[in-house]
Amino acid sequence: MTLYEIVFSGESLPGAPVDQVKSNLARLFQADAQRIELLFSGRRLVLKSNLDAAAAEKYRVTIERAGALVAVVEMAVEEIEMAALPPMPGHAQVVPRDAYMAAFSAVDAPDFGIAEVGSDLQDPKPEPVAVAVDLSAFSVAPVGADMGQLPGAPAIAMPDISHLSFS
Repeated sequence: MTLYEIVFSGESLPGAPVDQVKSNLARLFQADAQRIELLFSGRRLVLKSNLDAAAAEKYRVTIERAGALVAVVEMAVEEIEMAALPPMPGHAQVVPRDAYMAAFSAVDAPDFGIAEVGSDLQDPKPEPVAVAVDLSAFSVAPVGADMGQLPGAPAIAMPDISHLSFS
């Protein structure tokens, strides 16, 4: 697919007053006067890029209706040549789908594959093994036997103070 860009070099259409063109572009782009002055600096400025033919024509007509002379330029497409890596057994061969994915073409990644629907993806756990502990030194006390608890603190007897008065 061919892509286009809208290029403006600061020129107005023949017969269009520059002040009126600047005013129209300020309204069209919703920009202040300082930004519009930058457009008329005489440098080549790309106003919009990555447009298909219909959208580029729509932009051209709209901007020229404001009085500015713009050019629709076909964008250069970069051809990316991929360095072929020798395929390794058990590894996936990555083929980039576009220029952005080309950076990932030299990735050496294992081919994990795809599991069937409903399959268990986790390796089975080994059965737990009981630890051998020697308990022969321990015994069980009979029911109701004292298990070595500390005796409770004796109850404190309160002195009789009924015969005292506060006068």
